[in-house]
Amino acid sequence: MNIRNVGHSMKYEAECVAMLFFPDEKIVTEQLPDTTPAPTEQEDCIENRFENNVMRVTLCLNGEKTVMEQQVPSTPSSAYEEAEFIMCDLMYQLLCKATGVTSAWGMITGVRPVKLFHRRLDAGKSPEETGKEFSEHFHVSPEKIELALQTARHEAPILKEATDDTFSLYVSIPFCPSRCSYCSFVSHDIASKRAKEILPIYVDKLCEELEEIGKKIKNTGLTLTTVYFGGGTPTILSAEQLDKICTSVEKNFDLSRLKEYTVEAGRPDTITREKLKVLRKHNISRISINPQTLNDDVLVAIGRKHTAQEIVDCFHMAREEGFDNINMDLIAGLPGDTVAGFCSTIDRIIKLDPENVTVHTLSIKRSAKLGASWEERKKALELAQQVGEMVSYAQKNLMENSFMPYYLYKQRNTLGNLENTGYCKKGCEGRYNIYIMDETQTIIAAGGGAVSKLKSNRTGKLERIFNYKYPFEYVEHFDEILKRKNRVVTFFEENRPIPLWEN
Repeated sequence: MNIRNVGHSMKYEAECVAMLFFPDEKIVTEQLPDTTPAPTEQEDCIENRFENNVMRVTLCLNGEKTVMEQQVPSTPSSAYEEAEFIMCDLMYQLLCKATGVTSAWGMITGVRPVKLFHRRLDAGKSPEETGKEFSEHFHVSPEKIELALQTARHEAPILKEATDDTFSLYVSIPFCPSRCSYCSFVSHDIASKRAKEILPIYVDKLCEELEEIGKKIKNTGLTLTTVYFGGGTPTILSAEQLDKICTSVEKNFDLSRLKEYTVEAGRPDTITREKLKVLRKHNISRISINPQTLNDDVLVAIGRKHTAQEIVDCFHMAREEGFDNINMDLIAGLPGDTVAGFCSTIDRIIKLDPENVTVHTLSIKRSAKLGASWEERKKALELAQQVGEMVSYAQKNLMENSFMPYYLYKQRNTLGNLENTGYCKKGCEGRYNIYIMDETQTIIAAGGGAVSKLKSNRTGKLERIFNYKYPFEYVEHFDEILKRKNRVVTFFEENRPIPLWEN
């Protein structure tokens, strides 16, 4: 789909709205002079023309041409922002009418929609006023408004804990037993000879980085509140390797005020009783056992090497070893799955009764490649509608069974512009998930592909430190990675919290 901008240069937001209706299709934006003639019915494009404080949007699609326009308020301080909002609103309305499809999140395409709700609630608006604004101005559905308001309510007390003198530690294990067909993470298939050879070296370097980070943190006055092992699949490591890394964390960091220690145990074909015992020995308080689906045919289609029954058996084994805070990840829209199949998975997971269930929406780029014909567009939109039914079923049934939404984020190119939501039983919120999504706490990250986020809520400054992506680069450029971590100390010297007696 082509977008033509005439009389302005507002590009990004228009492209985001267009992507809601033309998923997996290249959006091309042209900046054209004011003298450009209006498009014809045969051109298949969207023209956004801004002149004389009027925004006019013309949609030419499938031989039909429709136009909407609106006066833009002439407030100097917000004219551009108003014009951009009106442009997107008109685009959204025209495309809804032309395709017969609406987005549950309306015009909202950003990664962190709940932050928009927080801003209004923190400014003194009531939940009812906030909901009305998102319904009338952003076309958000009642279901998603309720989800966002509930998420904001449940995560608000935990966000207040993320003060400038606290931080979380992320430990990256970017290896997996095999690569799932939908995966976009930086992870390596351990079956390859090169990955097997680099893994023990990687573990040694990771422990060395943890030691160096620990030394630097001692100069900042920061308190560690959560630890999170992610990947990849951390339990691809042997019991001895897990023990070594956990020991390094204990040796180099003060865990006395730790509120959460999570390890993504991940896939059942990597979890053994011996590894679970190691995690219990090191007081890991929360693990993930991630089925994605309990449909064996779908597991085969996505490249998993285990059955649904093995997931259930692994869950019960973790319970036997004393884990009382278990998360299970699911994905709506996996290749070969159906609405009925996904709903069955939800029902079976609820019966297992974990403390956390995270429901993700598949990115359409990980499903069948779609072309640009109208028939193919309709297929993509129909698929998005089915995934919407899956996500709605999950929301309704999890909340009816004492699971509450506690964090939420969206990714670009997800089917139906839908969300990823973490649900939990009362008191079992995953703090790290909230902090990383809301960007309110410093996250210091170790390992390949890890990104540290240094945050000062007092100054509003957010700064990132990137490690090299791949394990081979990580090992090869390890000295540079340690050098970059020096910024942790100087950042907090420049943005230190102000003691009460100095206020």
